[in-house]
Amino acid sequence: MKKYLVEFIGTFFLVFTVGMAVRTGAAPAPLAIGAALMVMIFAGGHVSGAHFNPAVTLAVFLRGKCDKADVVPYWAAQLAAGVVAALIVNFLLGTRAATPALHGTVPSVIVEFLFTFALAWVVLNVATAKGTAGNSFYGLAIGMTVMTGAFAVGGVSGGAFNPAVGLGVFTMGLESAKQLAVYVGSDLAGAFVAALAYKFVNGTE
Repeated sequence: MKKYLVEFIGTFFLVFTVGMAVRTGAAPAPLAIGAALMVMIFAGGHVSGAHFNPAVTLAVFLRGKCDKADVVPYWAAQLAAGVVAALIVNFLLGTRAATPALHGTVPSVIVEFLFTFALAWVVLNVATAKGTAGNSFYGLAIGMTVMTGAFAVGGVSGGAFNPAVGLGVFTMGLESAKQLAVYVGSDLAGAFVAALAYKFVNGTE
């Protein structure tokens, strides 16, 4: 139960930061978002692995470092946190100013797949590999990956790289149902391929 609570807390503050930074026009929002993820990973990594992302949970499970029994509870905690964070953002800021963004479907599919692949690839290599065991930089590496993606392609897809973030921004009214489907499908696919790539490179170590 402690692991699921940590997943909820970390995902909550990630999605809450996304919503508040984007809705209030904080600049630069990607820096705040990457930093929020970084500190929550450092805070919760020793308890739950600090996935805070259903796509990352999928990748870590496929890599063999997440128990099958934890996958669905992790997803439930992460998605619930995304919704709760979004509701609080809407309570604080109201919903009138929230207008769904318009993103091209094909470009969104491409960049969400690529940067979720990058995110899962980094997570697997810095947080689960024997060669980097015990390192002190894993949280920074993961947070910087999200920050980089948000800067690079946020204008193309919204830069979720995370179905829980996608559900959160949809609940806030910042993204459409079509874009939520992209966030779920492309992000899980990117994580799936990243896990396969990791296992190809590293074997079963």
